[in-house]
Amino acid sequence: KPVTARAQLPRAAHTGGLGNAQTKQLQTAVSNVEKHFGELCQIFAAYVRKTARLRDKADLLVNEINAYAATETPHLKLGLMNFADEFAKLQDYRQAEVERLEAKVVEPLKTYGTIVKMKRDDLKATLTARNREAKQLTQLERTRQRNPSDRHVISQAETELQRAAMDASRTSRHLEETINNFERQKM
Repeated sequence: KPVTARAQLPRAAHTGGLGNAQTKQLQTAVSNVEKHFGELCQIFAAYVRKTARLRDKADLLVNEINAYAATETPHLKLGLMNFADEFAKLQDYRQAEVERLEAKVVEPLKTYGTIVKMKRDDLKATLTARNREAKQLTQLERTRQRNPSDRHVISQAETELQRAAMDASRTSRHLEETINNFERQKM
């Protein structure tokens, strides 16, 4: 029997920089961000709404104090109007707080819904590529067992495995890059 040389092809477990444990860790991290950032977003949004309502009530209070001041003696009127003016200035600070929280906290947290969905899609693509590679490896081994002398079929199976391995490696690298960016954005 002639001895056929078999090309050493990468195993499914060695497709890129990410192993199964790392992939599970990334899935957990994405799920945690989805859960906790969603909660944070809801709570901050509620806080901003309540702060805005408090500001609105304070504005009503300022208007009522000014209305009352108009009916009083000049000395009391001056004191009430000064108080209303200072209280209105406090509400200007509260308005600035509402605007800053909305722009700097709530809006960035809202974007994480889309970001998490994209990261889940990246994880899914990586897992699909890995599964395809493992399937191609199994198919190659099965082909070698069934038809050890048919070089054409074995060569095609090896080529498919190489394509699957390259695809799995590429998606793993892409996933690593996007997860690194994701981690930087969280900070």
